[in-house]
Amino acid sequence: MGLRMDNVGIVVEDLAAAVDFFRTLGLELEGEGEVSGEWAGRVTGLGDQRVEIAMMRTPDGHGRLELSRFVEPAVVADHRTAPVNALGYLRVMFAVDDLDETLDRLRDKGVEMVSTEVVRYEDAYRLCYVRGPEGLLLGLAEELR
Repeated sequence: MGLRMDNVGIVVEDLAAAVDFFRTLGLELEGEGEVSGEWAGRVTGLGDQRVEIAMMRTPDGHGRLELSRFVEPAVVADHRTAPVNALGYLRVMFAVDDLDETLDRLRDKGVEMVSTEVVRYEDAYRLCYVRGPEGLLLGLAEELR
């Protein structure tokens, strides 16, 4: 049986700001559109829905991130400020070539580090968690060579 991960979905309030942020991180906009109607509600269990989406792609073409803004029905829960030990989906981890340069670019977008430092894991990685637009939790990892 073949298996590959297609995408990770993140629900946001401001789709344009999220697209801008993830472009700054280095993802490319693959496409935008609207998903609506009864068929979509059968997939999600939400009934009739209208969702604006933007599909982002990593430069290598292997990873995709689906950003969604629900127009109908309204969002019912907000987990954006949950701590890193909360149950459920937590974060998306991105591998970057230069962590310091990436953090410099993202700070211009209002990104804040979760901790006050970048941490080194053995001789393998430099790591940190950041809060992106709307408090989204992201991990950034630079492989040490």
